[in-house]
Amino acid sequence: MTQKGFQDYYPDEYSHCYGCGRLNKNGMKIKSFWDGDESVCRHTPAQHCTGGFPDKIYGGLIASLMDCHCAGTAAAAKHRADGFELGEKPLSRFVTASLKVDYIKPTPAGLELEVRAKVIEIKNRKVILNAELIADGAVTAKGEVIMVQLPDEAK
Repeated sequence: MTQKGFQDYYPDEYSHCYGCGRLNKNGMKIKSFWDGDESVCRHTPAQHCTGGFPDKIYGGLIASLMDCHCAGTAAAAKHRADGFELGEKPLSRFVTASLKVDYIKPTPAGLELEVRAKVIEIKNRKVILNAELIADGAVTAKGEVIMVQLPDEAK
């Protein structure tokens, strides 16, 4: 049996995201998991996800991976901070308030990429995270992300 990622606990009505929606048949379907105090997501982009060079990954895909991974991490972290275990109830939906990505060096294509995120602060409906994208053991991008929990009536 495959381990469930954070995104597997999203209610069906918001499980259609291209990056992390389990119900998007054409999407990447990324999954995020706890790894100690950090969260981790591993994904091997399709070969057509290259940028200006055929052997490098498109920067927008890197931002998308960080965005979706941090949204899932924010939801799981807030869920845990509120005293719930995964599976006790559906995760709340978080959306991006701010996403800043610094591209450190080109990210090679054809490899499994790892995105790691660390929660810096949880304050009411806001979660601030730092993220790194790692390819072949090297950090190729860093991100600062602010996620905001949607109120129940907005879902």
